[in-house]
Amino acid sequence: MRKPKTKIARCPTHPGEILREDILPALNVSVTDAAKELGIARQTLHRLMAGEIAVSPEMAVRLGKWCANGPNIWLKMQVAYDLWHAERRLAGALAEIPSHLAA
Repeated sequence: MRKPKTKIARCPTHPGEILREDILPALNVSVTDAAKELGIARQTLHRLMAGEIAVSPEMAVRLGKWCANGPNIWLKMQVAYDLWHAERRLAGALAEIPSHLAA
């Protein structure tokens, strides 16, 4: 039987913050240059790095190619971030939903 995962107490880091704080500085690449290389608008990259927009599957493919680490890591980071927020937003409603176990 699988052990249930424990809930994460702190909010997972938004993938845009990883870009802003770790990746761009490590690569010594400006936002303008990164946006050009990614084939997106500079403002889109700014909004992503500010956590205003989510990493879409298309953006994950671009970032995965650009960072040479594949799209899955970007989508997994976004899903972790989104789920953490959704669980907190829906906490009251979830308390009212019964759980059923299959036989």
